[in-house]
Order: sequence, then structure tokens, then C-alpha cells
Amino acid sequence: MGGIQYLKGIGPAKAKLFERLEIFSVADLLHYYPRTYQDRRENAPNQGLNPPSLVVFKGRVLRAQTIPARSVLIFKAFLTDAQNNQIECTWFKRRSFRNFRFDPFAALKKDFKINAEIWVIGRRESRNNFFDNKITVEEYYPVASPDSAWHAGRLTPIYGLTEGLTNKQFRQFMHEALTSAEAQGEPDILPPALADKRGFISSTQALHAIHFPASLAELENARARLAYEEFLLLATAWGVKRTQTKAVAKEYTYQIHKNLLTPFRQNLGFEFTNSQKKVINEIFTDLQSPLPMNRLLQGDVGSGKTIVALSAMLLAAENGYQSALMAPTEILAEQHYLTFQKLLKKLKVPVAVLTSSTKTAERKKILAALADGSLPIVVGTHALLQDDVQFRNLKLAVIDEQHRFGVRQRGKLKEKTARLDLLTMTATPIPRTLALALYGDLSVSTLTELPPGRRPIQTRMADEFQANHLVAEEVQKGRQAYIVYPLIEESESISAKAVTEEFEKLKTIFPQFKLAMLHGQMSRTEKEKVMADFAAHKTDILVATPVIEVGIDVPNATIMVIENAERFGLASLHQLRGRVGRGQYDSQCILVAQHKGSLSRERLNIICETCDGFKIGQRDMQLRGPGEILGTRQSGDFEFKAGDLFKDRNILQWAIEDRDELLADDPLLQKPQHAAFKARLLELYQKNWHLIDLS
Repeated sequence: MGGIQYLKGIGPAKAKLFERLEIFSVADLLHYYPRTYQDRRENAPNQGLNPPSLVVFKGRVLRAQTIPARSVLIFKAFLTDAQNNQIECTWFKRRSFRNFRFDPFAALKKDFKINAEIWVIGRRESRNNFFDNKITVEEYYPVASPDSAWHAGRLTPIYGLTEGLTNKQFRQFMHEALTSAEAQGEPDILPPALADKRGFISSTQALHAIHFPASLAELENARARLAYEEFLLLATAWGVKRTQTKAVAKEYTYQIHKNLLTPFRQNLGFEFTNSQKKVINEIFTDLQSPLPMNRLLQGDVGSGKTIVALSAMLLAAENGYQSALMAPTEILAEQHYLTFQKLLKKLKVPVAVLTSSTKTAERKKILAALADGSLPIVVGTHALLQDDVQFRNLKLAVIDEQHRFGVRQRGKLKEKTARLDLLTMTATPIPRTLALALYGDLSVSTLTELPPGRRPIQTRMADEFQANHLVAEEVQKGRQAYIVYPLIEESESISAKAVTEEFEKLKTIFPQFKLAMLHGQMSRTEKEKVMADFAAHKTDILVATPVIEVGIDVPNATIMVIENAERFGLASLHQLRGRVGRGQYDSQCILVAQHKGSLSRERLNIICETCDGFKIGQRDMQLRGPGEILGTRQSGDFEFKAGDLFKDRNILQWAIEDRDELLADDPLLQKPQHAAFKARLLELYQKNWHLIDLS
């Protein structure tokens, strides 16, 4: 269809504005769907599309006049609507003291002639909370103008914009793009058999209806068609990838020697849960298979994913292979490192941590040990992906919090060796249908139970005074407490409490107790000492940032206070809460919120109602959208524009079923009827999913 600058009315200058919205071509524009819609039909029923103060009407001009004022010029037009109501419409313009001859209302005077019919869109003025028939005009369109059909008298699209573009312009350009596409007769990318099977309208009809729907029913039909297309493209790409993964056997295998695994289990001091045993068997079966492992391990906070991952890494070490665990943040990587050190201390298995903060001398030692194979286990961040990090015999990669990494990053790790077994972990539960669509090349294992002895945690909201009183009660019983703040230092741009300032205040509130502070800017040595002292009960209250979200296990800690709880996501709140309830005592989590908007209150209520991470994960996706939760927005892998993974679960299921049918019939999409679909697939995934080869 060509570059966006060649569309009528745009040109090179405006094209740069569209590029800010990642619109580079006419095709990009057509797939830039409206953010919302307004019902601008005459006498339209209130269907929740329009805000209460919005006024849309078609009126006949009775009179119009300009009213001069000191700093502004005012234009008033009086119109009568279909119900014979007289409505006063107002425009304001600043006076131009440089050019007194310039008339800012020249166009208005031309359009608002007596008896002219005009569509007017504006906001009703409120006086003492009473709306009258006076409105401030936002848009108007003469009925006689053919362009008015795209802006008024219909369900009207409202787009997300950038400075320099208006919705009026955007709709006009979209109309031009649709007209151009219809004239060129762009092929429908959906394979005809699948479109017929599901009874979907054509691509051309769907694109026109998503932008300029004649009715809500037509809009929903268009959205369903485009959602199905998105889901089918994604599911098919992963289906092809899975086929490719299984097509190439690895040139190595694993034997279970138990010279590390048996003492590891004996030294733990507790038994694996039945769920852990089941998942470990699934992973070991994958590792002993002739095909590379691609497995997703999901489990709630505290379900023991780290122990499972370390068991797999020890199996690799038993066989002389290296393994790497990649975490999304330095804090999480260091916590995994400390956990591994503690668990492997008696086994004397070397382990190191590599991040961007690793000092040069230490980094050189780690790189040399990885290159000569003397370091069997390394934990790190994106720093593991750098070109100078070379392994002698890397065979297993574990990716924690997998939704924080894109496909390209996972692929970069795989480039470190010829073949690689991959285990990805998440505490964000993913429904099976969703997992099949988003991670179609992965097998899925789920830890379904918590270790014995884990006690339910009572969660409730309270004010700061009540929270401090509860902390004092627990510490006086000999228990320990966490108090968590969202920031390290105060910020002018963020209205939230900071740990460094609040720590000094808390020392005066709790003078009888021993307090310590922990945050991410402290050195590793400082953090290790603070955590060790807290574990040894040399500290009563640990005042921290979310650095304690994972990796800390102190059974005597029974209360968690989270300040500015409204600033945390549901997953983070659930992770933080999981630091307590690890011993024999009843535990509680207190949420202190400063700002309780409707969405914040709804999220906090969810945390208070349930400790079930799977339910919390599902509600989090419903509230924030799966793009944010699963990282597709951040990682650049894929963002659904028309589809909603929860609302459209039946459509997603259709797409997975039809993907299987499509690839069974034509595994590499070589048939002529699949050419357009294949071309679109390549176009979408050439950059982000470079590991998929459809040639």
C-alpha cells in the first residue's frame, strides 16, 4: 500500500507525526484501531459510549454574533434542535494584538449563516451542578458538507493521538486509506476455508466497520473477525516454531547419577511436595528426551519453583554440563544467587552471579570459568546475553519471570550453544488456552500445592496508625515484621513514601525495637548482612523496598505492612505478602493506601479476598490486560489490537483449533490459497520472531 507520506493530505512533515504512533505505512494506519467511539447519531439511545456532559445534536442556525472582550474574542451561535430547544453554542479565541485585522471566526461566520444545518459536538456548561442549554463547542460540521459523514451522524471513532494531529484529521486520513485499499482490492489474508467455516466478514468489510461502524452489532462483528486474525497469526507462528524445534534432535543426553541430586534432597531438611515430584519427573523426562526441552513452569508464590529449577540444574552438572538462570533484575538475580549458595553449600558446587554491576576483576574470573567449563552454574541478568559471555558446555537455560523477556532475548541465549534445553518460570498463572496461544512452543507444568505447614495469611486494609500498632503487637510477642515502601528516595514527580526518609521516622515510632533498612542501591555485602541479621533475629523490623519481593524466607516474620499499596500491581502485592506465613504462627498482611480510586480499591479488595495466586493472576489480567501482565507490550513480541484474551476466549480457542487444522494440511503454508496469510505472517514476525523460518 506504500508509505504513509504518500497518502493524500499527509506528506513528509505530517508523516513524522504518524511515526510517533508507530504508523509508517498505509497498512499500519488501517490497523491502528480506534481507542473508543462516540455515538453521534441523532436522538441516539444512551448506550454508555458518551460521557454525561457530551452534547451531540443537529440544529438549524437562528442567529450568530461575535462578542469582543478584553483578552479573548467570543463567538456565539444560537441553534434550534429537532425538539425545538434553543441551544447557545460558544467558541473562545485569544485576541491577536499583533494582527488586529485577522478574524479568527471568519470560517465560523461563513458556516453559521441563518437557517444553515450544522452538526455540533460540545460539552454542556454546568452552573451549580445544573446543566443548562449552553455548550462549549469542540467540533462542528455543516450538514451540507460531504465530509461530515465521517465525523457526525454516526458511531464516530476516537483515536489515540500525538501532538499535532486531531481526531478530525485522523478520521479524514483513515477514510482516504480505506478508499485507497478498497480501490486496490487488497487480498483477504484469512484462508478462505477458515473464513467460511467461522462465518466471518471479509477483511475489507472488517477494516471499514472497525473504523466507521454502521451499528454496534457491525462493530462487534468486525472486532471479532480482526481478533480471530490476530490470534490465528500468533498461534500459527508458534505452531511452526514448535514443529521446527521438534524437527532437530539434540546431540547430547542426560543420565541420572544421583551423586549431586541425592545429597541435595537429603540436605534440604524437608520433603518435596507431590506436585514438585511430578514436575521434576516431567522436566527430567524432557531432558532425557532426544528433542530439546521447551517447558513453562508456573506456580504460585512459595510453591517451590526455585527448588525444581535447581534440581534440573544439578542434573546438568552431574552430566558435566553448564546451566544458566536468567532473571529480569539485578535484585532478583542476586537473591537467586544467595539462595543457591545456601542450598549448595554442603555440595560444594560452584555458583556465581553476573550482572551489569559485577566488578571488572570478578567479571573476568567468571567469564574465564564459564569459558573453560569450571563454573557449572551461573545466575545473571541480561548481562548473560553479551557477546563476550561464552560457555564451554551450556546445555540448560532457566528463565525466571519469563514474561519480562521477549522472544529475541530468549533466542539470544540459545545462540550461546548449538542446542539448548529451556525451562521458563512464572508466578503469573496462565490459563492453558492462553499458554497454548502465547507460548505455543512450550509444554506446561504447574505446581498445584504449597509446601506443608504454610499458613493462610489474613490480609486487610488499615491506616498507618493501626498498621504500626499491629506491628508493635507482633514484635512484642517475639515475632518479626516487614514494612515496605515503593521508593528508595523521595521524588518530586511521584507522590509516594520513600524508605530512606520513613526509616528515620520509624526509629522514633519504635525506639524499643531493632530496625534495619534494605534497598536495591546497597552493595551486595550490605544486603547480605542485613538479610542474615534479620534471619538470625538480630533485627526486629526490616524496612525495605520491593527488593524483598522474592527470595527471603524467615519463618519468624509474621506481619507485612505495605505502604502506598495502591502503587503496587496485584502480582507484586501477592509476592510481597508471600514473605510471611512461612512458619508455625498466624500471619497478616496490612495494606496502607494513600489514594483509593475505584480501580485501586478494586485491586486491593482482590488481594484482601483471596490468597490464591491463580485467581489473583486472572483478575490482574482482566483489570490491566494480558499485554501488561505477560510482558508482550514491554518486550515487543506482540500486542493485541482488536482481541481481548479473556473476553474472546472462545475466539482464541477457534484460532488454536484452526491453526492445527491449517498446519496439518499445509505445514509450511506453501499452497496458493495460503499465500496472503503467509505473507502477513512474515511481515509481522520478521523482526520480532526471527527464529521462525517460513521460507
